[in-house]
Amino acid sequence: MSEIRVAVVAFDHISPFHLSVPCVVFGENQLQAPAYRLQVCAAEPGALSTSAGFGLTLPAGLDALQQAEVVIVPSWRDPAETAPAPLLAALQAAHARGARIVGLCLGAYVLAQAGLLDGRRATTHWAYAEDFARRFPAVTVDADVLYLDDGSLLTSAGTAAGLDCCLHLLRQLSGAEAANSVARRLVTPPHRQGGQAQYIEQPLPVSAGGGRLAGLLDWVRANLDQPHSLDSLAARALMSRRSFTRHFRQLTGGTVHAWLLAERLALCQRLLEAGSLPVERIAQQAGFGSPASLRLHFRKAFGVAPSEWRQTFVGDRQGVSSRA
Repeated sequence: MSEIRVAVVAFDHISPFHLSVPCVVFGENQLQAPAYRLQVCAAEPGALSTSAGFGLTLPAGLDALQQAEVVIVPSWRDPAETAPAPLLAALQAAHARGARIVGLCLGAYVLAQAGLLDGRRATTHWAYAEDFARRFPAVTVDADVLYLDDGSLLTSAGTAAGLDCCLHLLRQLSGAEAANSVARRLVTPPHRQGGQAQYIEQPLPVSAGGGRLAGLLDWVRANLDQPHSLDSLAARALMSRRSFTRHFRQLTGGTVHAWLLAERLALCQRLLEAGSLPVERIAQQAGFGSPASLRLHFRKAFGVAPSEWRQTFVGDRQGVSSRA
């Protein structure tokens, strides 16, 4: 079985939660191919402290980055502090030989300090986006997304978005089923689009209507091949059109049409990544009605044709497997 080596960089005063994010995605025992060999390595010599008050003693140092196909910087302790020169050099060397480099949350600062993000798009925690843009003018900053995949470089927003980013990478390397399996174990959504906003200002309501709609949405996800509309869903929820619209927007932050389209596109992504099901069948299962409608919406949403999306994920998995 082929194996993908993942190096996670730990540093003094690291947040244990940030450190745990890539570890729970790539470090647990996973019944999938390719397998992952995760190693947490120290960016600095000696014992490391954490922001929670306990220490870390790690046997591996930055030399672990020399063999890794994926290198993850899970955060950074202080945006105003330049990372140690050996760490920046190790990231540059790993990137030069073709490794995937990931900067989660404030880890984007470290990638930018290494010069890896110059001329590219990147994101970081929304609270630091202005500072990031000011300090790294050669980087195009997008603070309105959960994560950004720019080929061999990935960056994410805050803590939860780091988990989304890692699951996205797992989907690319091992496919949708593997990512869905890990997400189920972690009790988290299997896939949130990278372009989704970092936060919703209106909190999700805790109400009888919200609970009723949550069950309805689960039913719709399981029956996307059927036609759905605002009126049909309102009737199924035993609500008036006006009341349903209000509760739906409170629960999801958007309209029925937008939510349905996003769910159908997400199903298309999973089916494209999982196998060789013809586009005609995928369009039917996702409720698009015709392959032409699927292709139109898919290209508008993701900028590529469904066949290109499938090839990208298949190519990523084959490429990493051949290097492992």
